Amino acid sequence: MSTTDSRNDSKARLPRDERRAQLLAAALEVFTAAGYHSAAMDEIADRAGVSKPVLYQHFPSKLDLYLAVLDIHIDSLVFEIQKAIASTPENSNRVRATVVAYFNFIESEGEAFRLLFESDMSVEPAVRERLTRMTYDCAAAVSAVISLDTGLPQEAAMLLGVGLIGSAQITARHWLERDSKLSRQQATDLVSNLMWRGISGFPRTDER
Repeated sequence: MSTTDSRNDSKARLPRDERRAQLLAAALEVFTAAGYHSAAMDEIADRAGVSKPVLYQHFPSKLDLYLAVLDIHIDSLVFEIQKAIASTPENSNRVRATVVAYFNFIESEGEAFRLLFESDMSVEPAVRERLTRMTYDCAAAVSAVISLDTGLPQEAAMLLGVGLIGSAQITARHWLERDSKLSRQQATDLVSNLMWRGISGFPRTDER
């Protein structure tokens, strides 16, 4: 058996979950660099070191692959936001933890952040549904605390939650795009202080 055959045979025996992770990582790189419409399945397969038929065994279409990439990183971001809010009982620290979670995400997963917030596929219904769900799930985690703490009705608390999440997302994106001279610590301090000054103006209920 030749060296090439041996290498191909080794690739063929890669466990399905590992192969899937390999393909998703390659797809993220290509989609981020080229955008959805210019990305080619051939290039993604080459980047992953597999044949195109193997790629299609896991993902029947380019859209299926794109949605799978979105799903994994949306779930990751939502989890980090939920974890940040649950990390402390102090609301000022919750605000800071939420901002830090966004900045940590873009620093460690900058490609994923660009895919989530700079997608050229945002008009595609399946993509828009996922991005809307991401915002809703993050805001819901924030709004639950706001509602409990202030006694505001759910709709009002959700609006404030969306506002806080949007502020964290947009400022983190600005910091990333501008290659800011501000350190991450300086940036998160500024944004956290701004957001806390706003949300702390809503009085807490007597029970709290």
